[in-house]
Amino acid sequence: MAAMEKVKEILKKRRLMAIVLGQFLSLIITSTGFTSSELARSGVNAPTSQSFLNYVLLGVVYGSVMLLKKRELKAKWYFYVILGLVDVEANFLVVKAYQYTSLTSVMLLDCWTIPCVIILTWLFLSTEYGWRKFMGVAVCVLGLVLVVFSDVHAQDRKDRGSNPVKGDLLVIAGATLYGVSNVSEEFLVKSADRVELMAMLGLFGAITSAIQISILERNELKSIHWSAGAALPFVGFAIAMFLFYSLVPVLLKTSGSTMLNLSLLTSDMWAVLIRIFAYHEKVDWLYFVAFAAVAIGLVLYSWGDKVEENSRVHVAERTGERNKRLDQEAGVQNVNQNIHADISLRRGPNYDVEHKDEVSPSFS
Repeated sequence: MAAMEKVKEILKKRRLMAIVLGQFLSLIITSTGFTSSELARSGVNAPTSQSFLNYVLLGVVYGSVMLLKKRELKAKWYFYVILGLVDVEANFLVVKAYQYTSLTSVMLLDCWTIPCVIILTWLFLSTEYGWRKFMGVAVCVLGLVLVVFSDVHAQDRKDRGSNPVKGDLLVIAGATLYGVSNVSEEFLVKSADRVELMAMLGLFGAITSAIQISILERNELKSIHWSAGAALPFVGFAIAMFLFYSLVPVLLKTSGSTMLNLSLLTSDMWAVLIRIFAYHEKVDWLYFVAFAAVAIGLVLYSWGDKVEENSRVHVAERTGERNKRLDQEAGVQNVNQNIHADISLRRGPNYDVEHKDEVSPSFS
C-alpha cells in the first residue's frame, strides 16, 4: 500500500507540473501566432527571418554554457544538422501560412502534429498507447477536418485569407515537420543533454536560416522600412520563441511529445479570443464545433492517461509485494546461514572430520 500511495503522489505531482508548464507554453505559442499574424497584416513576408534571431539566441546562450563547462557532445553532430534543417522548415511553412489563411485556422490545424507524434514515438521510441488515446486523437483530427471544410466553403468571409486552402496545406506540412522535430528532440533530450540540444539546435538552425534568408528573403528585408515599430514584432517573436524552445525540453523529458502537443491545443482558444476581441472578426460556427471535437478528444486522451496511471500503480504495488516476499525469503536464508555458522563455531574446526558418518540436522 505504501508503494502504491508513493507512486500515486509522484504521478500527481508530475501531471500537475506538466499541465502548468504546458499551459504556459500554450500562452507563449499564442503570442507568437499573434505576432506572425500582425507582421503578415502589415505586408511583411519574411518567415525565416522571424525565426533567425531565436536560433541565434539559443546558440549564443546555451553554446556559451557548453563552452564554459567544456562539455563534449553526447550525440552525433549530424543528428543536430538534420534537426536544425527540419525545425527551420517547419517554422518557415507555418509562419508562411499566415500570409494565406486566418490566425484561427493556423492554430487549430497545428494540432495535426499530435497524430504525427504518436505514430513516430510508437515506431521509433517504442512508446505504448492504449485504444482510448487513439480514439482521442481521432476526434482531434475530426476537428481539423472541420476547420479545412470551413475554410473551403466560407467564400463570403472577408477574413478567411487570400488563399485559405493553400494556407491550410502549408500548416499541415509544417505540423508534420514539427512532429518529426518534437520526437527527435524528445529522443535527444533523454539520451543526450538539454543544454547540448538547445546549443546545437541554435547553431545549425541559425546557419540554415541564414542560407535560406540569403536566397529567398533578401529582397523582402531590403524593402522593409525599418523602424522601432517594424523591429518590435521581430524582437517579440524571437524572445517568445526563445522561452518556448528553452522550456519545451523540460516537458518533453518528463511527459513526452504527445503531452506537449496536447497542451498546446488550448492555444486555439486564446487565438479565437484574440480574433474576436482584438481583430473584431467573425468566427465561423464550424470553428466552435471543431473546438468541441478537440476538447472531447483531449478528455478521451486524458482518460487513457488515467487508465494507464492506474495500471502503473497496480504494477508498482505488485512489484512492491514481490520485493517484500523476496526480502522475507532472503531474511529466512540469512537466519539459516547464521544458525549453521553458530553451530560450526561451537563444534570446532575438526568436528566434520570426526563425525563425517553422522547426519547433520537441516534448518532449511
